[in-house]
Amino acid sequence: MSSSEIHTAKRARKKLFRKLFLKSIWTRLSFYFLLFTIFIAAFAPFIANRQPLYVTYKGKTYYPAWSTSWVGQNIIGYSKTDTVIYNGKKEIIQFDITDWRKMDVAYILWPVVPFSPENPDYYNRDYVAPTDKQLVPSPNGKTVEATGKFRHLLGTDDLGRDVLAGIIHGARTSLTIGVFSMLLASIIGLTIGLLSGYFGDDRFKLSWIAVVFFAPAVVAGYFTGFIARSAIIAEAFEASTLNGLMQFVISLLIFIGIPALCVVLFNLIPVKKIKFPIDSLFSRATEVFNSLPKLLLIISLSILFERQSIWLTVIIIGCTSWTEIARLTRAELLKIRELDYIQAAKSLGIKSRSIMWRHALPNAMSSVFVTITFGVATAILMESALSFLGIGVPQDAVTWGSMLSHGRQEMEAWWLLLYPGLALFLTTLSVNLLGEGLRDALDPKLKGSK
Repeated sequence: MSSSEIHTAKRARKKLFRKLFLKSIWTRLSFYFLLFTIFIAAFAPFIANRQPLYVTYKGKTYYPAWSTSWVGQNIIGYSKTDTVIYNGKKEIIQFDITDWRKMDVAYILWPVVPFSPENPDYYNRDYVAPTDKQLVPSPNGKTVEATGKFRHLLGTDDLGRDVLAGIIHGARTSLTIGVFSMLLASIIGLTIGLLSGYFGDDRFKLSWIAVVFFAPAVVAGYFTGFIARSAIIAEAFEASTLNGLMQFVISLLIFIGIPALCVVLFNLIPVKKIKFPIDSLFSRATEVFNSLPKLLLIISLSILFERQSIWLTVIIIGCTSWTEIARLTRAELLKIRELDYIQAAKSLGIKSRSIMWRHALPNAMSSVFVTITFGVATAILMESALSFLGIGVPQDAVTWGSMLSHGRQEMEAWWLLLYPGLALFLTTLSVNLLGEGLRDALDPKLKGSK
């Protein structure tokens, strides 16, 4: 087949995929809703923030929303404070606590939602409903009835925190945990499923010395990487999330590296090589993980660390959600490894590593990718359940689950249950519908067989 014919075939497959993927109106609506949710999550600090986007005050121009965001502080270089000297008077402005509603400014541009989820509005505390009378401070020091954008459109909680701002910023937390936890689960599941399905129990050979010492090496790797370094990992997460992630990666490399080094070194010894049952080993490990109650396992792992963080939750959910991906990848590889093009590649002398990653795995990804998509919805629900129970993410982080937990404390505050629950429901439903659309587009025969 010429290069032009290959290019034409690829274009035809892409056109067919787009046609099948966008055929269902529910898939289209889910796709657009998720794009909107991702946009909201990405620009949450500039959509919902108690600090304005642009201010002209006493002859100076400020961008407080940028100054209080991670981007402004670390990339653009904005500071959190500034000193103003006007008519001989010195005034220090601290952007993260200044209430610009009380300031006599020349010009001000507010975000769409002029509230932050973590900052309480002391003028509208104790469960203010969306339809209740709401107050706002004015530059003359008095309070007036809130109108327009200064109303809490979806109400407040007991501390006066805006519900709409919480939903907007909660989308960032939910999508971050959902996507990155499944990315970690995919790496683990694809690796285990690929090795298990491609080699089986009879295609992977090691020296008998390497086989004998493999199990002790795994135990030694786990003890050295995680048990012996548990205090170091805990202290690193208490110091900062970045240090904790670095120490976790180091422990993971130690856990993988010791058995791998043992296999490589002992396999160099010129002794008889025997078949290593890699498929049975990974299959039993997958069954053990499936037999454990996932929620209880995640809760048990979460309470081991005093410092809670979003990325620690990502690691815990990701390390406990790989089993379905591994099982499906294994099943696909057991079928693909017997196909003619795999046998032809072997006969040409191509190394097994190249065949697995360049030929076998890409052809198994269509079904696996759908499972990963459904897993994102499951991870979002898992994060909400952990937040509802008060574990997983930090206590000061506003998530959909924590908002539902606040609503549980005051059942008459219906807006604290309705709106976060609706956001959670629509997001998970959209992800599931998107997964079904991907399944129908990637495997049209499956849809026709229903």
